[in-house]
Amino acid sequence: MTSPRTLRALGAFAALLGFAASAPLAGCGGNEAAPGDATAPCDPIAQTGCEAGLVCESVVGGASDGGAPVGCFAPVRFEGRVTRDEESGAPGAGAYVVARDENGVATADGALTAADGSYSLRVPAPRDAAGVPVASRYTLRVDAQGYESFPGALRVPLPIDVREATAPGYAVANAATSIVLFSSERPTATAIIRGRVEAPSPGGTLVVTDGTTAIADRSGAFTLFNVEPGARVVRGFAAGVQLDATVNAGADAPAQAVWRARDRPLASVGGSVNIVNAPGGSRTSVVLAVEETFVAALERGEVPRGLRAGDVSGAFRIDGVPDGRYVVLAAFENDGLVRDPDPGIAGTQVLRFEAKGGAVDAGTFKVTGALAVTSPGRDAPQGIRGAPTFVWADDSSETGYHLHVYDSRGTTLWEKLDIPSVKGSATVQVPYGGPALMPGRYYQFRATSVRSGAPIARTEELRGVFQAQ
Repeated sequence: MTSPRTLRALGAFAALLGFAASAPLAGCGGNEAAPGDATAPCDPIAQTGCEAGLVCESVVGGASDGGAPVGCFAPVRFEGRVTRDEESGAPGAGAYVVARDENGVATADGALTAADGSYSLRVPAPRDAAGVPVASRYTLRVDAQGYESFPGALRVPLPIDVREATAPGYAVANAATSIVLFSSERPTATAIIRGRVEAPSPGGTLVVTDGTTAIADRSGAFTLFNVEPGARVVRGFAAGVQLDATVNAGADAPAQAVWRARDRPLASVGGSVNIVNAPGGSRTSVVLAVEETFVAALERGEVPRGLRAGDVSGAFRIDGVPDGRYVVLAAFENDGLVRDPDPGIAGTQVLRFEAKGGAVDAGTFKVTGALAVTSPGRDAPQGIRGAPTFVWADDSSETGYHLHVYDSRGTTLWEKLDIPSVKGSATVQVPYGGPALMPGRYYQFRATSVRSGAPIARTEELRGVFQAQ
């Protein structure tokens, strides 16, 4: 392990960012540890002050000699392989890998895969006084031409903890750093748009055109793959900034563009959540998904960085909302709650709105207790061999159930709408009876209880996901 070379205090730098002296500073840097200016102060943003091969990181709890809370260390890297053909296992060059922290912020530059599909991605890793990485978790976003982005509507990324990196190499390579991509099945989407977001803290900005998305890395660089050729309105979404541009996306040569912050008012979106038929003290979250990324069957969409209100039991407000059309989703996480599916009562519809600055009243959302999933995919995506049997908790007030099985694009693969009421059992069990499942692909089952033909409860949005093996 490389011992920290603690340098002079960066009081002005820390004050500028608004951090306390003992808090971790935001780390960043390219995929290769640049020598920088070894005579300058150690700066995690500019990556100066360290010798070649070392990077400047924050030190949690102060430096070992009582100096500044920064030091020079061997870089921590995520290393893995992107497989771009689920049938042949053929890797390829040019997939773009970005790491995001738990707030959705990309705090490192992205990395391109080599010809064998491998990549090495440096990530910021705060250290303790002895130079050992402390708790800091990231998830990966991967995009490639001709393939669906990872994560997708059903595929969720596994958190990767920098504490798994050990001396001397400080590399993390595990199941979460190796990604399989699936074909997009969009043969006409042959254009590529590359660009850069020039705005304060651009890392993690969601870039969207016609439902195709990309994530800007720490420097603001992004690549939109799988774009239909022609003039495209491409928008950037992140809390607190207005970004948009029109780009001519050619089929032969990648388009280049720069997105700069616009001086336009941002919106403040407010509303309230009404939690019914759920355990006392229940709380949920509210998120704003970009409408053109919304998959209605799965009730999922991509949520820009910062457009979330947590710990909601009644009123909520989300500030700094950029221009665009959004879908408001309540109970998005696994919290035992779902949007109330009964269309016969007020406050249960999926709400949409357009933000153009000013105050927006999103209205009232009604959520209710979810049907508990037993298997498959109770807590996380689950590998299944052969035809699965779907099991969920019985709803004692129902007169029957509807069951849908979706593929990763939200297309209904199989449905069974005549499941009778269950008596004398705590669970409902229904064997799969649809077409053969493709090995490696992800699917989700959704069960809905009905009473007199009206839906009254259903399983949660992120549960019931399984992978055919």
